[in-house]
Amino acid sequence: MLLQDEINIVKWLSQYGALPKTQLIRMLQKPRNTAEKILRNLKRESRIADVSGGYYIGLDALCRPNQRTIIAVWVLLQFIESVDPMVHYPAVYPSQLFFLKENTGYEIVVLHEGEEHLLRLLQPSEDLKYIIVLPVISMAERLKLPKAPCLFATVDYCGNDEPKVNFYSEEIIENAKK
Repeated sequence: MLLQDEINIVKWLSQYGALPKTQLIRMLQKPRNTAEKILRNLKRESRIADVSGGYYIGLDALCRPNQRTIIAVWVLLQFIESVDPMVHYPAVYPSQLFFLKENTGYEIVVLHEGEEHLLRLLQPSEDLKYIIVLPVISMAERLKLPKAPCLFATVDYCGNDEPKVNFYSEEIIENAKK
């Protein structure tokens, strides 16, 4: 019988694939020692496994991390205190992740250079907002945005285990275009 935190970890890994250990610890919202103990217990029961020498954790050692999903989870972690552990999950392409925060749905879309056209595939609806993650914020000037509120973000690793996530409003991007 798994505890709720263990169930959450298995669910996240089944949804997102292998994730960095640091992300799982942050997602649990527990003291680091407690979170590491939960992960050790799951490994001992062979429910999860180290991937790439233990930097990533997956349901088995053959899981491959998806870098777009990992970037989307870093953005999600900026809101994790106000997001229920069971109301974030993979989104429909081209979005990577969907979560609910205060009865509003958010989709995180991770774009690489030259993928500006993918925003045309989004299907905006009422009560849905987009967080568009770009490699550099200057790329936002070339985007044709969906008819929905958008927030922009960059994820800068700067040589650290945990990257810095910077957010930009749609107004800042519009002013930069002028």
